[in-house]
Amino acid sequence: MMRVAGVDEAGRGPLAGPVAVAAVILDPARPIPGLDDSKKLSARRRETLFEHIRDRALAWHIELVSAADIDRLNILQATFHGMRRCLAALDPAPAAARIDGHLVPPGLPCPAECLVGGDGLDPAIGAASILAKVARDRFMAALEATHPGYGFARHKGYPTAAHLAALDALGPCPEHRRSFAPVRLRMDQGVLDLR
Repeated sequence: MMRVAGVDEAGRGPLAGPVAVAAVILDPARPIPGLDDSKKLSARRRETLFEHIRDRALAWHIELVSAADIDRLNILQATFHGMRRCLAALDPAPAAARIDGHLVPPGLPCPAECLVGGDGLDPAIGAASILAKVARDRFMAALEATHPGYGFARHKGYPTAAHLAALDALGPCPEHRRSFAPVRLRMDQGVLDLR
């Protein structure tokens, strides 16, 4: 059996927090019913599948690429960085990878192909999308305690009206992506991080 890893990310669009990347090699002897694009599943279903994937997959790995790294590299390169690290960390190593989207990152440790909409078409990519989404959502919910007032547990860092209002009132916290226009604009206008 050729070991093919599915790879996906969550959190490219938010103004705060990491981008989460996951890679999964499924075990054909231990199928996981219900795998799909994480955006099509309820939060409760994602949590259940998250545990099943971790228990039954042949290999899995999650990388959280920080807001600081996103600012340093840019969001696309930070995502590629996470994908390289995920695939390199899998044990057993994959013979190939399928990546959700239309770009293959350079420097991967195995041959790879892209599949647009792959999280809904390929079970391993769907599994990776679930791991990435749940890991990132858990991280953002935990930020609520360390950076109260922004509503991270609700909007997960996405640019909602409530999040933008909190940014206006509080300024950015260390988890905000300073290279993203809505954050940078507020910093340029003198909404400073006083924390």
